[in-house]
Amino acid sequence: MTLLERNHLEIIRAVDLHGTMTAAANELHLTQSALSHSMRKLEDQIGVKLWYREGRSLRLTQAGTHLLAVANRLIPQFVHIEERLEQFARGERGTLRIGMECHPCYQWLQKITGPYLRAWESVDFDIKQKFQFGGIGALFAHEIDLLVTPDPLLKKRLHFVPVFDYEQVLVVGSEHQLRGEDWVIPQQLGEEVLFTYPVSQDRLDIYTRFLTPVGMTVRRQKVVETTEIMLQMVACGRGVAALPRWLVEEFSEKYTVHAVRLGPEGVQKQIFLGVRQADLEVDYINAFIDLARNYHEHP
Repeated sequence: MTLLERNHLEIIRAVDLHGTMTAAANELHLTQSALSHSMRKLEDQIGVKLWYREGRSLRLTQAGTHLLAVANRLIPQFVHIEERLEQFARGERGTLRIGMECHPCYQWLQKITGPYLRAWESVDFDIKQKFQFGGIGALFAHEIDLLVTPDPLLKKRLHFVPVFDYEQVLVVGSEHQLRGEDWVIPQQLGEEVLFTYPVSQDRLDIYTRFLTPVGMTVRRQKVVETTEIMLQMVACGRGVAALPRWLVEEFSEKYTVHAVRLGPEGVQKQIFLGVRQADLEVDYINAFIDLARNYHEHP
């Protein structure tokens, strides 16, 4: 009888991450001989090799690659369950872990978190920034509980709730030639420097819904990590950006920037909260969704 245990999954993840048995053993606080013995025993039971040795390094076989994929899916769930049980033992409700795929949504999120934390004092709260570009996988892997995204993907076992509408606009400085225009066309941006967040073009609305459909692009795209630096660059006349109108209005007193509609109809968007279907029954997760949906002020 084959006995696949959690420690086998942890070992194969550690070896993949650190490259050698020695480094994996140090990470897992095991001796190298104990680690090697455990994996050799598993290989003998299943009748297939998990690694090929290449000098001091190990290369996964097809079976090993499959087991690693299983480990990467299951180990985060084990960790999540254990953390939840420990919280119950301490008298806490749990942790609400939110992943962000929407760079400018932090200002909106801050307005939600205050009332939420006051109402749910026994719930811990965490923001997972590293999931900005892979949130769907993080939801499935139980690494986050809620995903803030403008681009929902309809998947089985996931549920997406729209929480607010917004308009994506062009942001220009006070001396820019397009300031005061009711709206712009793609051809007017052909010579512009465009500041964007570090997101691929196929996830930037100014490309997918404005420039690319008519075969246009900008003179240069420059990546900026933070919203405030981006707005400072625009205010100083270094280029333009595309941001939600509410965000431009919120910062307009601090920076001399102005919003111009993208096309005569504008680019209309929504922000969604994504959650696993099974977690819709968790009261403190449901409460956050309800609070976000019922937040009536501009985000």
